[in-house]
Amino acid sequence: MADANTKTHPEGNAEKDPHDWVTGDEPMTGAQASYLKTLCEETDEEFNENLTKAEASEMIDRLRDKSPRLKHD
Repeated sequence: MADANTKTHPEGNAEKDPHDWVTGDEPMTGAQASYLKTLCEETDEEFNENLTKAEASEMIDRLRDKSPRLKHD
């Protein structure tokens, strides 16, 4: 039987789709907002302070790919 304890096996929880998060519809965290603001500045995207945790996570993933500072050649 597989161990469902996320403290013992956190990798199973780390790849969960943001839309499946129990708290995904809550406002984004302060850490998400701070990181997202930086990414928005680097990519000339508009920052929306009213995103949910799930929306912020998806936007962070998208903007990471566009950020000149984070691109890997």
